[in-house]
Amino acid sequence: METKKNPKSDLRKNSILYFFVGMTVVLFATWLALEWKSYNETIACDFGQLDPDLLPDEEAPITIQKLPEPPKPKIQAPPIIEIAPDDSDFDETPIEANEPNPDTEIAEVDDIEVAEEDIPDTVPFILIENAPIFPGCENQSTEKEKRDCFQEMMLKHIKKNFNYPEMAMEMGLQGKVNVIFTVQKDGSIGDVRLRGPHESLEKEAARIISKLPKMIPGKQRGTPVKVPYAIPITFVLN
Repeated sequence: METKKNPKSDLRKNSILYFFVGMTVVLFATWLALEWKSYNETIACDFGQLDPDLLPDEEAPITIQKLPEPPKPKIQAPPIIEIAPDDSDFDETPIEANEPNPDTEIAEVDDIEVAEEDIPDTVPFILIENAPIFPGCENQSTEKEKRDCFQEMMLKHIKKNFNYPEMAMEMGLQGKVNVIFTVQKDGSIGDVRLRGPHESLEKEAARIISKLPKMIPGKQRGTPVKVPYAIPITFVLN
């Protein structure tokens, strides 16, 4: 004999409904747990009810401060006024007229002394008005051409008289000797200064400069002056 269940007591009939109802309840409980807020208990106190008369009186301490004495006013003595008697003799300064005297004689032009121009004793080569002239450059027309000719003749003179020192060649010495000399007021060469890597090279450079010819001196405002000139002499072993 088979047992038969009552269709009304079959729980699987509404299982889906029960499932959604349960999920709704659980989600609602979760939302409440997340949104629940709690606050610390605060103590209410009304400070406006305090009576200021009940507070203790505070007395400011009394301090004594000694103020500095005010500065005394400076009293200046009144000026002494001397009254001269009426019969005193005064030295009166005569007032002369500023107008020129037409009777004054006019001095001659030759009698007027002209102050000498303050011309320096030494003027650099690049600033000199009329540079020194190397022999052979007298026919140049402009000042620039004379300067260029001077430098060109200096290079030719160095190449013509150049002689490498034997001791320097044996020691393998080479380098640049900086030479500074001055063309004096009479056109001669003086005040030679040399600076190089070795004494033997400096002596050779001095020998070359000593063979320079006498030049036409440089002039500043038509007056002969000393003119320094600098040139390097390079010693290179082949």
